Amino acid sequence: MLTGRKCAHWHECFFASPDTPCHRGRERNGRRLRLRYALADSAVARVTSIGRKTQAISHPKLEEIIHRDFADCSTLAGALSGQDAAVFCLGTYTGSVSDAELRKITVDYTVEFARVLHGGSPGAAFSFLSGNGADPTGRSRLAFARYKGEAEKALLGAGFPQVYIFRHAYIYPVEPRMEPNLSYRLLRAVYPAFRALFPNQVIPADDLARVMVEVVVQKIPKPERQIFETGTSAPWRSLADVHQR
Repeated sequence: MLTGRKCAHWHECFFASPDTPCHRGRERNGRRLRLRYALADSAVARVTSIGRKTQAISHPKLEEIIHRDFADCSTLAGALSGQDAAVFCLGTYTGSVSDAELRKITVDYTVEFARVLHGGSPGAAFSFLSGNGADPTGRSRLAFARYKGEAEKALLGAGFPQVYIFRHAYIYPVEPRMEPNLSYRLLRAVYPAFRALFPNQVIPADDLARVMVEVVVQKIPKPERQIFETGTSAPWRSLADVHQR
């Protein structure tokens, strides 16, 4: 239970082109969904939201912090001290930035945030949005897979008592947004048929948001396997539906 405690709530707010419509839509939708579940949970006493811009949400549980330099989270040490949990959903679309920038966003920002959080909240549970195909061995030919794997490996070795890694396939946006490219537009258009044919390769964004909050709020016992994949489990409609890889 988190009653009387705090839940650090981290959002996908790191983009090379944050003023483009597709990035604004993704950031706004992701924040709204995760905040909705964290704020509605009676076990959560306070939620700290950290991002580049205000969400203009007023709630008695919510503390909002604007932070722009995510390569250095040292100034967040006070805010991240005494936290019980973090939901960390950071990323950008493959191909939208240079390789160097992709690694910086995917790996360096994650490691820096984890460093500061662990320094002030060594007992926090950590929920991390990774990606399908993440490769901690570093042997993948895909930069996205290598960098997500590198971030996973760093988090699992950071000293947190619970780390829950979610390797999603296609996340279906349940709220309207500007799609980033043709592939995403096609997937959204054929989503009903795609989900019927490949139910384990998709997950609605609200289901994913809810279960990522639930695992850290409930702090389920440390499992042998801390990696959850849509490709090996039924869609995550409730915490009970999540099967360990």
